[in-house]
Parts: sequence; structure tokens; C-alpha cells
Amino acid sequence: SISMVLGACLGCAETEPSQAPPVAAPLVLAPAPQSQSPAPASPEPAALAASAQPPPMGWSSWSSLRLKVSEDVIKAQADVLAAKLAPYGFNYVNIDDGWFHGCDDHGRLKPDPQKFPSGMPALAAYLHGKGLKLGIYLTPGLLKEGCDASGTVAGSAIHLRDIIDTTRPGNCKRNAHLIDYTRPGAAEHVQGYANLLASWGVDYIKMDFVGPNTSHPGVDNRGDIEHWASAIQKTGRPMWLELSNGLSFELATFWKAHSNGWRIQGDVEFYKGPGVLTEWSKILPRFADAPRWAPYAGPGGWNDLDSVEIGNGDIDGLTVDERRSTMTLWAISSSPLLIGANLTQLDAADLLLLTNAEVIAVDQSGHVATPLGQQSKQQVWRAQNPDGSFTVAFFNLGDEPGEVSVKWSELGVPGPLSVRDLWEHKDLGRLEGGYGVVLARHASQLLRLSP
Repeated sequence: SISMVLGACLGCAETEPSQAPPVAAPLVLAPAPQSQSPAPASPEPAALAASAQPPPMGWSSWSSLRLKVSEDVIKAQADVLAAKLAPYGFNYVNIDDGWFHGCDDHGRLKPDPQKFPSGMPALAAYLHGKGLKLGIYLTPGLLKEGCDASGTVAGSAIHLRDIIDTTRPGNCKRNAHLIDYTRPGAAEHVQGYANLLASWGVDYIKMDFVGPNTSHPGVDNRGDIEHWASAIQKTGRPMWLELSNGLSFELATFWKAHSNGWRIQGDVEFYKGPGVLTEWSKILPRFADAPRWAPYAGPGGWNDLDSVEIGNGDIDGLTVDERRSTMTLWAISSSPLLIGANLTQLDAADLLLLTNAEVIAVDQSGHVATPLGQQSKQQVWRAQNPDGSFTVAFFNLGDEPGEVSVKWSELGVPGPLSVRDLWEHKDLGRLEGGYGVVLARHASQLLRLSP
């Protein structure tokens, strides 16, 4: 239940909830607001071709399909994305692990011919023909299995074995040799790899098992990321570079300088048993971790909270309130909105959550919210917008109903303020003093407050 506990309604005209129109174009972005965390240094981004874009929106294969990807499966997902979600801005079709089988003579992953008989250029052309973009999955280093170290760097006679360091792990999965970028041919190998992906028509690269991260502080892939960023620039093709997962916070400035996005937490998926995509316990840590990363988000790079596990109803593993709270947190954090559900089994109610244009606009605005405090499970997160309005999210992270409220003085404005519920597309009136609600367990409300 929801009830006002602060404020007086001075003009109580309301509008009925209605579906807002699709988002026609990304909004103009502004720098993220400062949070209570120390502000980072502000290096120039690596000028990747995609660095001026807002957070990407689309679909990712891992959560619902795992390794069961194929040309026909991806096309089926893309057909639904194009028909039902692309009008709202969802356009990336990201193929995660499972697309490749072995390497070519130059140490570059090859599409599995059984799964992708037509090849990646043909699949990219199919997606591009629908106005969609192709994402691909890679890991740093040279694979130990499936790649022949006696092969050569593309365009040279240098052997792959001469550019690797076999004494250290090449990534956090420890299934690859580390590439030593002090050796002749190492940078050229990455450039040849990036050129190949560009020739396929790839638009997005997810680089997984990158270290240092929270689980593998001793693995260091900074050389890989720096060279991939440079190589992507030199291809001349816009390709988004996303890093995974749980990247080291101490290197946030580096990730921002050399990529378009970085995962701030481990996987959101529920791996303990079959049947559901995630559970609330996988969402909750992101409320604790997102605030310290907030100052780093902005044009050139975004904090990635992982895929959005909404779309398949009960299979999501979340209650209806938890789904809305998840989408709210992702939106106010300007996280990439990459759906993890099986799009061929879309739930009608979940589709409405995913395509709320007013909520999507919050995500795409790039104005990252931070909490007024986190001492309580009842939290208020806010971001000030360039027009003087505020985006304010109310969360009850507790297991019982709880009151969440804010005074206008806490936002630094005198009031009165006009209040709009973005989820319900409803104006709640012009209020003095403040506003509050009683929210069910794990529930939320997303408002725009305007002078």
C-alpha cells in the first residue's frame, strides 16, 4: 500500500496511468552528480568510437540460454526484439559464451560451424537489416586449448608463442596464456583481431574474466584492455567495449579511460539450481555497491549492474515488486539495460515494465542517483537534473512494509514541488514540505520532483 505522510496537496489534478510513447532518440547527457564518495580524477576517455553514446539497451544470451546459442536461436530472439522492444531503444543482440569453436591460424576465435553455419558476417547483416546491432563475447589472452601457439600473428611471420607469457594466467578463468605487450607482434595481434571483428560487422564486445577484480586481484589484464581500446579506435568501426565482471574499484579511473562500461559486481544469475534467472539476494548487493561507483559514470563509460532479469514472469525469480525495484535501480544508475530473459517467452506484464518510456528516459539521461543515506533499509536516492528537477527513487529493502520519506530541505530546495510518479505516468500534485510513502517489502517508487 502507498500513502502520503508528508506534504499538502495544493493542486490535486491527476492523470490516469497510460503507456508513454516510445523513446525516439537518446537524451542529451550531462556529467553525473557528485556523490558522498570522493570524486575521481577525470581523465579523457579512450575516444572509442562508441564513447559518446548513452548506456546500451538490448538483450544478452547468457542468463536464459547459457551455451545453447545458434544462428537460428539468435535470429528468433532478434525478431522479437525488433518487433516489441526496439521501438523503445533496445537494439543490441549480444551473443555471450558458446558461439565459438577453436581458433584460426592467428589465434582468433572461430564461430562454431555447427551453430553458425552462415558465419558471423551473415548474422550481422541479418541484425543490421532489422535496425539491430551485434554483440560478441571474448576473453583476454591466448586460449590454451583450441589455439595453436605455433600459428602466426595476422599479417606477419611472428609466431603466437613469441608474444605470450606462459608463467602467468591470461585471464581470471585461467584458461589462456597472458599476452606480453612488450614483445614484437603483441599489439599487432590485437589489432588484427579487432580488424576481423570489424569486418564481421560486430558492434559490441564483451570482454569477460578481466582482472584485477574482486575475486582475482592477482590477475592483471590492463595491458589487454588498453590495447583493445586502441585497436578498436583504429578499425574505424564503432564498437562498444564492455568489461566483466566485478572489476576492481581501485582501478575505476583506468576502466573509464579505456572502455565504455564495466561490471561493478559478480554475475546476477542464480546458479544454484534450474528454473529461475535470479533471486532478490543477487540484486540486493548492488544497492550497497553502486553509490561508490556513481561518480565514474557519464559520457564515455557506464557502471554496469549486469543484465536485467525481467521478462519471463515467475521464471525471473523475483516478485512483481522486486522486478520494479530492480528496473528502478538500474535506471537511476544509468546502467546498461540488457535483458537476460528469453524473448520468445515474454511475459505481458514484464513487457510493460521493460518498455515504460519514462523510466527508460531516466536511464538514458545519464544523471546517476545516489542515496541520501544507507543506514536504514528504507532509502531515498536522488539525482538533480539540469532543468532543476529531481529524479527521486524510494526503496524499501526490508522484509516488512516500511515508510520511506524525504523533506524538500534534504534536497536543498524550498518547495513546493510538483510530484510525478514515473511508473504510473501519474501526477500526484504540488506538495509543500516533502513526500513519503509506505512501501511493501522490496518495493519502490520512482518520482520526478519539479519546482
